[in-house]
Amino acid sequence: MQELTHYLNGEHVKGTSGRFADVMNPATGEVQAKVPLASTEELDKAVEYAAAAQPAWEATNPQRRARVLMKLVSLINRDMDKLAEALSREHGKTLPDAAGDVQRGLEVVEYCIGAPQMLKGEFTDSAGPGIDMYSMRQALGVTAGITPFNFPAMIPMWMFAPAIACGNAFILKPSERDPSVPLMLAELAEEAGLPKGILQVVNGDKEAVDAILHHDVIQSVGFVGSTPIAQYIYATGCANGKRVQCFGGAKNHMIIMPDADLDQAADALVGAGYGAAGERCMAISVAVPVGDETADRLIEKLVPRVEALKVGPYTSGNDVDYGPVVTAAAKANIERLVQTGIDQGAKLVVDGRDFKLQGYEEGFFVGPHLFDHATKEMDIYTQEIFGPVLTCVRAQNYEEALSLAMDHEYGNGTAIYTRDGDAARDFANRVNIGMVGVNVPIPVPLAYHTFGGWKKSAFGDLNQHGPDAFKFYTRTKTVTARWPSGIKEGGEFSIPVME
Repeated sequence: MQELTHYLNGEHVKGTSGRFADVMNPATGEVQAKVPLASTEELDKAVEYAAAAQPAWEATNPQRRARVLMKLVSLINRDMDKLAEALSREHGKTLPDAAGDVQRGLEVVEYCIGAPQMLKGEFTDSAGPGIDMYSMRQALGVTAGITPFNFPAMIPMWMFAPAIACGNAFILKPSERDPSVPLMLAELAEEAGLPKGILQVVNGDKEAVDAILHHDVIQSVGFVGSTPIAQYIYATGCANGKRVQCFGGAKNHMIIMPDADLDQAADALVGAGYGAAGERCMAISVAVPVGDETADRLIEKLVPRVEALKVGPYTSGNDVDYGPVVTAAAKANIERLVQTGIDQGAKLVVDGRDFKLQGYEEGFFVGPHLFDHATKEMDIYTQEIFGPVLTCVRAQNYEEALSLAMDHEYGNGTAIYTRDGDAARDFANRVNIGMVGVNVPIPVPLAYHTFGGWKKSAFGDLNQHGPDAFKFYTRTKTVTARWPSGIKEGGEFSIPVME
């Protein structure tokens, strides 16, 4: 049985708490490793190392910091296959999907190579007689991130790349379900030239999370996960004076207008709804066809596509469409919600409940499910299922379809499929959701834009990556300077004003 470690101050360090979590192989249901769960004392030690290393790293000029990231990009590309295989082994994703997980994180590292440009301040000369005024962006100090199981490469890189580019030290608390890739990334960062202590990995559960939230030295916390935990971390972190950004759950709608290319829409729905077994916060889980004729035609096209999906372990080849879900508990919750949908009156037009994979009967595989005639009161509509379940909610007109997306408590992503530019423009302008796709099913912005939802999908005033990341991981300091030509006698006691 492999025993994983923490990564502290440039070394793999065994856990000392005596507590461990099982790292499963989702395809077989077997325990493949144990990961230590850190105590408060272990987290404190990581903060101590980070605080000692950070001032010298911040004093390193931004261009030299960027060169470390440039080298890291090269090393991640070198080890792409190794990272993808480790990710698939613990998460269950197909190898192409795992490589995509790494690649979308790598794009943020590439963007952060431009840190010198993003960290430039502002300057005004002669703001007053003999007075110059300038602002500068300075690192926060020690920062931290708490990341989810579903993107164990991408989301850590979304956080630590801008944090360290800005001159901070970063402590990563990854998901205990698939911790190997974060450990590998920390090793690669130091191979790239990052000083010891600047990027550390502390594995753990709620004890480590609470230690992060209550530690006086840690200045900021990033989080991605479920909405209830996002609300807890946001409230606790803010109460302790930290800068916090938290991203929670989602229920992403795709509106299909009567004029849409239904073959294109059906292909998009299958990929966006069932890819990664639906374990994506940007997965399309609700299809909203406008009009019964559109709905009937869409379902007719969806059924054979969904029934033809190939489900299997990543070792079965690149033609597998999706793999297992991450845990037995996740599988049980998906199956419970499917049964609830049936009980509440939705029509299950593709039934994956009897899916079995020969030789992998103990794995956490869930067959594809497709519901039609669901309503907005049903649990399969209100709750995030996070599994290979697509729910069709019919709308009679465009306004009803728009209101479904707008009235839902989550506001992460949405999409519209149409040939009508006016409808697309109206939808993009009016919908109260953070990321919108027009004939694009999963509208995850590229690295130089920002990622973030609205409503109960996000807490905090800044998004992830893009320009917002450099704002989140720095503070602005403004200096007003005057260099008089001679010594002026006496003080001024009234508030200074510009004359």
